[in-house]
Amino acid sequence: MDFFQFLTMVGGLAMFLYGMTLMGNALEKRAGTQLKTILGRMTDNKIKGFLLGFVVTAIIQSSSATTVMVVGFVNSGIMSLSQSIGIIMGANVGTTVTAWLLSLDSLPGGDFIMELFKPSSFAPVLAMVGTILFMFVKNARKRDTGLILIGFALLLLGMNTMSGAVSGLRDVPAFSQALLLFSNPFLGVLVGAVLTAIIQSSSASVGILQALSATGQMTCATAFPIILGQNIGTCVTALISCVGTNKNARRAAMVHLLFNVISTIVFLIPYSILDALALMPLSDMYISPIGIAIFNTTFKFAGTLAMLPFSAQLEKLACLLVRDSKKQDELHLLDERLMMTPAVALGRAKEVACAMANLVVSALESAIAQFENYNAKQADQIRADEALADQYEDQLGTYLVQLSSHELAERDSHELSEILRIIGDLERISDHAVNLLESAEEIRDKKMAFSGVAERELRVMTDAVSEALHLARTAFCEGSKEDAAKVEPLEQVVDLLRDQLKVRHIERLRQGKCTIELGFVLSDILTNLERVSDHCSNIAACVIETAHDTMDMHGYLSGLNKEQGSSYQINYQNYLEKYTLA
Repeated sequence: MDFFQFLTMVGGLAMFLYGMTLMGNALEKRAGTQLKTILGRMTDNKIKGFLLGFVVTAIIQSSSATTVMVVGFVNSGIMSLSQSIGIIMGANVGTTVTAWLLSLDSLPGGDFIMELFKPSSFAPVLAMVGTILFMFVKNARKRDTGLILIGFALLLLGMNTMSGAVSGLRDVPAFSQALLLFSNPFLGVLVGAVLTAIIQSSSASVGILQALSATGQMTCATAFPIILGQNIGTCVTALISCVGTNKNARRAAMVHLLFNVISTIVFLIPYSILDALALMPLSDMYISPIGIAIFNTTFKFAGTLAMLPFSAQLEKLACLLVRDSKKQDELHLLDERLMMTPAVALGRAKEVACAMANLVVSALESAIAQFENYNAKQADQIRADEALADQYEDQLGTYLVQLSSHELAERDSHELSEILRIIGDLERISDHAVNLLESAEEIRDKKMAFSGVAERELRVMTDAVSEALHLARTAFCEGSKEDAAKVEPLEQVVDLLRDQLKVRHIERLRQGKCTIELGFVLSDILTNLERVSDHCSNIAACVIETAHDTMDMHGYLSGLNKEQGSSYQINYQNYLEKYTLA
């Protein structure tokens, strides 16, 4: 190999690695919602977990990325250690798909159909189709599809370039002698592990090995140990990602390492013995790219079959190596590792935002209950919930702003904006919960009391606000446009109730049935309740506009059809009858 062939090989490697990265990122972005749905189906069933890991890795073409996501899930508390084991094993097998795609070039030629399936034939076509989709089509999903095709074409062309650059090595005796050095099983494992650890992709390192095997000078004795080492080297990414995580996340990364190391040892020991005794008939056979794909898949699948029944013991071993510490681990609700797959990170942010919504609903309902039955412990809890809601808003806001710098699908970008706006409304509702609590405490401390009629009237308004809050929460967390559409007419009824209650209070004041001081408290209560309903209206409008892929909330509210017979008017009349003052 001369200097220029070496440059060609380096350029092919660069094209190969960039194509793999581009294709993986585009696949993640294109999968978007589907990937969130797949990863949302967490299960304790080992087989289903294995299939889940296999499918996700086959989609994003990276077992390292899947394992890092799993570490993030375990660190966030949304996946248990036992659930992660099957997924990690499935990811190991799923990553073999790339090797099969790369081996297509080694198919025997001769006939038109077989030639058509070779990367050198269809890669340029894929590149052209992908370029057309990316440059001339405005639809975001089709542009992502174009990037997938471009990345795949670059991957194949890079592989073809590398193979062409090293093809001359078949006639170089020194190359054959160098390959013989790696036939030492332990040296081969070390080389495979180091190479994969450097480029942090077992798929890429297998691809490089396939390119070298295309010279026709690589034997099974050389390739097998290197593939085993590649299986260990791919664990480096997950081990690096677990720095700063809780103990269960570190254990998940340890499970990944243990599984690969044990699988390698179980295969390597009998292989080395048979090879030393010259009882390994395949050792001296030359291996092709498709042979490497076959061995890679067979080894990983066999290792999974052997280890899957012992997943509980694997978990215990990981727990033994990563012991419990005296210091309690802090639960990280949002993990930056998930940002490797933005759609998954966004899904997790939505889950945390829904937890915030549930917290806020509970706080407000507890605050309303304090008017009838004050409880000091509940009062402390309401204040604690409000402080926690502030933390939710800070962490979610920071996380979502960081996530917005990543490449997101248009739909996901709208959903991110929706969550950012809604958490602000939720935080304000928690503030109003504390304001209502303070009004209840003022009534208690000053030994004031509403008349029976005033209590019944106030209960009508609190019931209406409570329903608006539940509708808004359901609309946001479940994406229910039907519930969202009911919030605005109910909010209008709440506004009407506020005005009616103020008028009735003035009338009681004239009749001497109420005091000015109690009137001030009532005014504060009504203001806070009405503003809660305003925030509910904002949440509902945001949900509807996100469903329509726009973010013009004021345009939506002003454009509501309030004519007689419209759905808005029907809901308004129903709520007017339901929440009427006697």
